[in-house]
Amino acid sequence: MPSRRMLRDRQGGGHARVTYVELFFDLVFVFAVTQLSHGLIAHPTPQGVLETGLLLMAVWWAWIYTAWVTNWLDPERPPVRIMLFVVMVVGMLLTMSIPKAFGERGLIFACAFVAIQLGRSLFTLWAVRADVALRRTFQRISLWFAASGVLWIAGGLADGPWRLALWSTAIAAEYVSPALGFWIPGLGRVKANEWDIEGGHLAERCALFTIIALGESILVMGATTATMAWTPVVIAAFLAAFAGSLAMWWIYFSFTAEAASEAISHAKDPGHVARVAYTYSHLLPIAGIIVTAVGDEWVIHHPLGHTDLKTAAALIGGPFLFLLGGLLFKKAVFQLWSPSRGAGMAALTGLAAVSLTISPLVLSVATTLVLVGVSVWESLAMRRRGNP
Repeated sequence: MPSRRMLRDRQGGGHARVTYVELFFDLVFVFAVTQLSHGLIAHPTPQGVLETGLLLMAVWWAWIYTAWVTNWLDPERPPVRIMLFVVMVVGMLLTMSIPKAFGERGLIFACAFVAIQLGRSLFTLWAVRADVALRRTFQRISLWFAASGVLWIAGGLADGPWRLALWSTAIAAEYVSPALGFWIPGLGRVKANEWDIEGGHLAERCALFTIIALGESILVMGATTATMAWTPVVIAAFLAAFAGSLAMWWIYFSFTAEAASEAISHAKDPGHVARVAYTYSHLLPIAGIIVTAVGDEWVIHHPLGHTDLKTAAALIGGPFLFLLGGLLFKKAVFQLWSPSRGAGMAALTGLAAVSLTISPLVLSVATTLVLVGVSVWESLAMRRRGNP
């Protein structure tokens, strides 16, 4: 089969649709987000936060690189579809290893991650061999993943601080590699403007991952509330958490998601814009949603009394990360700073000063009001000016 037949058709007009196999593929990452949030709930220590953050970065990296690959390769082609199914199987091993990734399943997690990243990249290198620009790109990507894979495997074999150090070095190398153009000695680097990308497809893929994270937040608050006695304060805590999720959805989806797809499609350098907006910036809103869900779980369990440090950090830090990611995303795509999100972050910072003196329920309501305020501000601004 000529390799060009596995590339998506760019001639049909409109943006490439997200296929059913891509949606099916995402189910593995529904499970991954659940594992991450439960891990943070179980280990709300500085080390637990650091470890969960590193695992989230790895999960996101596995997912976003697959999203980029299916931006170029057609998932309806049997070889591409089979590749996605294989990644799903290995992804389940990776996801099931998350709770004990820093324990006895560290080597399984590392091997699964390296197999996904390197295996998918080598397959793509074979599939795009007729496209010079993509072939050059995936030659370099594969070499970077092979080098970082040594660190992942070494970390899986190590224990304690050495595992954290080796894996941190590995993920740092992988995250810096796109910014360096996947530079390889003797081969040079690639430029993002060489990539023929479909911005609408990437926008839709990342929007769907955001739905996954928001869905997990709703599952957490629903499952937690279902096990509690339905007192007025528990119901109030549930409603505040649910309203916060609705506000996050409104901020993300009401205008910016569609406008971003259009903006990237008409950008002079769509590869660079998409790399900054989706590969990098988009992780922060996802992290914010997960952290907020953890805080909501704690509030529903203990809505009254003084707020402890971990609950305050989750209730304020989650929305802050969400708004920060949105701020950077807007800057990358539209070349403007969002005053509403900046004001929301300032308001959350102000709440931090009094967070330990009020009850978790009051703090939850306050952070939700900040998110609602941002969503209303952006809605009104959009109607007045007709832009994002």
